[in-house]
Amino acid sequence: MQENWGIVGDAHGGNWHRQVSMLSFEKIEDFRQQGAEVEFGAFGENLVVEGFDLSQIPVGTCFQIGNAVLKLTQIGKECHSHCEIYQVMGDCIMPREGVFTEVLTGGSIKPGDEIHMLPLAKDRPFTAAVITLSDKGASGEREEPDLPSGM
Repeated sequence: MQENWGIVGDAHGGNWHRQVSMLSFEKIEDFRQQGAEVEFGAFGENLVVEGFDLSQIPVGTCFQIGNAVLKLTQIGKECHSHCEIYQVMGDCIMPREGVFTEVLTGGSIKPGDEIHMLPLAKDRPFTAAVITLSDKGASGEREEPDLPSGM
């Protein structure tokens, strides 16, 4: 894994927040129990990890695998077109169970490496966005106040 890039040679590598995707082994097994005939990698996931319900871990959490450190940046994704798995099963777990990470520290990993969730710093910075949706403002029924400069 390459710092600030992802997996060397992977189509999703690059300077963005979805460098490496992960999916829980247990969630894949649950989906198989529902009749899905899927192999590891069928969802486009880079890593299958065991022992974590990844979709319940807070964004910003860091993991160490081998000597690489990954930071969780996104939980789930929007699927704009239904994949083959969805066509067959009527469902796909990647949009709600898959997570995305960026590589903070590059390094080598291999199958069987342990994954460790690193403790969150108490004073860790975070990014937030405030989005206001207003039907009345959009339809012209009410004037929306301007945001302060710089927002």
